[in-house]
Amino acid sequence: MSRPILTSAAMSLAVLLSACGGKQQGGFDPNAPAPVGVVVVKTEPVNLTMELSGRTSAALVSEVRPQVNGVIKARLFQEGTNVRAGQPLYQIDPAIYRAALDSASAALAQAQANATSAKLKADRYKELVAINAVSKQDNDDAQAASQAAAANVQAQRAAVQQARINLDYTKVAAPISGRIGKSSVTPGALVTANQAEALATVQNLDKIYVDVTQSAADLLKLRAAMAKGALGGPSSAQVKLVLEDGSTYPLSGTLQFSDITVDEGTGSIGLRAIFPNPNGALLPGLYVRAQLSQGVATQAILVPQAAVSRDAKGGATVYIPDAKGKAQLRNITVSRTVGDKWLVTAGLKAGEQVIVEGLQKVRPGAAVKPAVIAAR
Repeated sequence: MSRPILTSAAMSLAVLLSACGGKQQGGFDPNAPAPVGVVVVKTEPVNLTMELSGRTSAALVSEVRPQVNGVIKARLFQEGTNVRAGQPLYQIDPAIYRAALDSASAALAQAQANATSAKLKADRYKELVAINAVSKQDNDDAQAASQAAAANVQAQRAAVQQARINLDYTKVAAPISGRIGKSSVTPGALVTANQAEALATVQNLDKIYVDVTQSAADLLKLRAAMAKGALGGPSSAQVKLVLEDGSTYPLSGTLQFSDITVDEGTGSIGLRAIFPNPNGALLPGLYVRAQLSQGVATQAILVPQAAVSRDAKGGATVYIPDAKGKAQLRNITVSRTVGDKWLVTAGLKAGEQVIVEGLQKVRPGAAVKPAVIAAR
């Protein structure tokens, strides 16, 4: 009699378990739609920028070279300091140039004396020829001699000026204001006019150039987009600068020019921007990244990066809730990141919804319960 009683109890327990099998602990229903957060796709104008790598260089650079031959007697500056235009940097032995100036001055004085004598003689002959006291030939010779003596004075005066210039050149002056580097010579060294090796280099760091390159193919794409009206002209010619340590330079620069010739070896075009450098924070030769404005995408579609995943082929995909409340996987095309979002060029249109939260619960065809969240 005990066996039928046990069988009846087991059957009752099985019925209770089957009644509770549709729900897990806590009343969770696995078939219920998964709550997800969505954003509504919209079009908006977006200022597009590009980041290009480059190097800094001084806006003004001058190599100091001697313009006369001689021996360096003294260096008149401290390496690594600021110098002003016209400040003496080196003193070349001036002895032979001072002697040359004295000799030229003496030759000028002699020429002036000869010119005075010739002029007086020419004036007398001019009066005498009028009364036939001297021949016309003698008068012509006297006039010519006077003119030759005057010309010799001009030549000697030019020689004096040249000698004075050479003497002045024995003081090698700074051609521009700026910071001077190390000296390549010491006192006692022999230098020659216009030698290949510079004595020192002066760089003006008040303004700094940043030279970068842009792919010619990218430039053609930009022009095509502008021609179609998809991309407007740049809203600003200002350039931002990111330094090698990742920090942003506090002052904005301006784009100076874009080269008109494509480099045959690299297929790129050179760009140059100029930045103010009042405190000398930027030094020549720094590796930097310049952020330049490309233009304005007037009908841009942006989606959060968290909403975009990649398929096995590397293509971008997003989940879209359809009209039946099912999650559908959509292939899209993205071109670049804009802040924390992707710029979508194909696959989405304004008004559609994209799942951005709760993606770990979503599978293709799964039921979802979308809730619109504010776009960030």
